[in-house]
Amino acid sequence: MSNLFNLPDVGEGLTEADIVSWKVAVGDAVTVNQILVEIETAKSLVELPSPQAGTISALLVEEGQTVEVGTPIIEFDGDGSGAAGGSDAGAAGERAESGQAEKSSGDSADGSAGPNLVGYGVRADSSKRRPRKAQAAKAAQTEAPAREVPEVQEEPGQPADAAPQEQPGGTGAERPKVLAKPPVRKLAKTKGVDLLDVTPTGARGEVTREDLLSHIESGGSAAQPATSSAPAAGQQAATGTEERIPFKGVTKFMAQAMVDSAFSAPHVTEFLDVDVTAMMELVKRLKTKKQLGEDVRVSPLLIVAKAVCWAALRNPRINSCFDGDDIVVKHYVNLGIAAATPRGLIVPNIKGAHAMGLRDLALELGELTATARAGKTAPADQAGGTITITNVGVFGVDAGTPIINPGEAAILAFGQVRKRPWVVDDEIVARDITTLAVSADHRLVDGEVISKFLADVGRALEDPALMLM
Repeated sequence: MSNLFNLPDVGEGLTEADIVSWKVAVGDAVTVNQILVEIETAKSLVELPSPQAGTISALLVEEGQTVEVGTPIIEFDGDGSGAAGGSDAGAAGERAESGQAEKSSGDSADGSAGPNLVGYGVRADSSKRRPRKAQAAKAAQTEAPAREVPEVQEEPGQPADAAPQEQPGGTGAERPKVLAKPPVRKLAKTKGVDLLDVTPTGARGEVTREDLLSHIESGGSAAQPATSSAPAAGQQAATGTEERIPFKGVTKFMAQAMVDSAFSAPHVTEFLDVDVTAMMELVKRLKTKKQLGEDVRVSPLLIVAKAVCWAALRNPRINSCFDGDDIVVKHYVNLGIAAATPRGLIVPNIKGAHAMGLRDLALELGELTATARAGKTAPADQAGGTITITNVGVFGVDAGTPIINPGEAAILAFGQVRKRPWVVDDEIVARDITTLAVSADHRLVDGEVISKFLADVGRALEDPALMLM
């Protein structure tokens, strides 16, 4: 008996997706929830798990092809035994990147309804995922009013901030699960190290960054680094040639969003030069003394993120949006961070950033960045943002006029920090200076609100102790 598996709607009502890479081949025996294929939607990369056990009899779509939702993409040989359901569905629900509860189109060849694709169907026994740190107390505030994230079941005994090691696709073999945070996984992949070979010392049995570095320094075994289809950093095409880049997926979606924002919201941009010497001294102290923890990466962006949250609560109108004929002022911050990835620009956000201390905020920034660079950011993580930061300074740029992320009132551009002459107590001295730029929707906020918000961010960076008051 043959069963067809159709491309499901993986969220946000998207109508098509690109087949990036098959994780199985014709003739492979697969198990329930085993990853079949990686697809790219207009929002992110998504891994689709198998809704049933069986043997792959045909791959109906080639890699690189764009297909519409509902199109048959794979054919199984089997009776559909072991179809996704029960506790297995919870595990795959965690892996499903879309975060949307959509029914699978996995109909059988004879027209009978097939099983729901795990992670996209609603289950009566699904339980709520443990809220991220510092969010539980303010869950009602931090959820976006117009968005809803489906409930998924957490694997028993699995910490929410330490995902299991992925199983190799196409083999059907069980792989022992290794606990490690996304930044540690990324480093291990870059260095070509199998986390199974590393001895964990974390409090919950997870592999820490220090464990990995110690393993590498001791000459531990390493696997071959994973290859990537993206060009290497700094790689350029030969002079005198042409290069064609498909205008689709994440790039096309973001381009349309920027056009919609630029030509619907009247942008106004204000600039402010700020002496951030005290901020840079704080960053240096936190790095040197490891006051936030051994596994926490501290950067100037962390302090800027904290300052934006602080200033947004002091000037809540900057943190507003339209809802029909109403202006909704949000007294919480879902902080967006513009992230450049090999597949294009995306803006994931940290839910409830206003309620987080520096350590939790740093951990969330690290996870957000690692997930975005790996192309694994879920659509739900890009929805519901309230205000955004774009770090143009990381590219050596002083300032710019950023375009507002659609659905928000403002975006702050953080320029590079560099030594410049500055007047202190009537004397010219060398200080660490940066330029902040805020673009805002002049329909939602006027010049006074923009100026007060920008001034507050600047004051917080000049004297971070203000944020403790």
